[in-house]
Amino acid sequence: MILTDKGSNVATVQAGATIADAAAEMRLRRVGSLVVSADGQHIDGIVSERDIVYRVSERGESALHEPVSAVMATEVQTCQPGDTSEDLMRVMTDMRVRHLPVVVDEVLTGIVSIGDIVKARLSELENETQVLHDYITTGR
Repeated sequence: MILTDKGSNVATVQAGATIADAAAEMRLRRVGSLVVSADGQHIDGIVSERDIVYRVSERGESALHEPVSAVMATEVQTCQPGDTSEDLMRVMTDMRVRHLPVVVDEVLTGIVSIGDIVKARLSELENETQVLHDYITTGR
């Protein structure tokens, strides 16, 4: 799966951290979301750049001092390591999310973004194209 290439490191933040802390962590890690977790293993929610931008737009600079729990989504779409890129694209499109935490036995084991999925899908298509090309040119 995608995590084989990407790795299983997940950027997390605690629900009590400030929105400013979450934004700084996203910048530092160069990610678009953080899984909200008290222990780094169980998901309490997820917070994205979009959540932060909307809150700051609504409340101004004072929003940066609010806790992450004020803006995080608590209903988190997740996936499993065996899910196909097509399945992941479908969930992301249908649920309008750009990040899916990967869970095994209710424990956080990774996260995939829409960029990760696009990259994986392009690789799959390149491989399929090569196989078809080889079949056409060699007959096998």
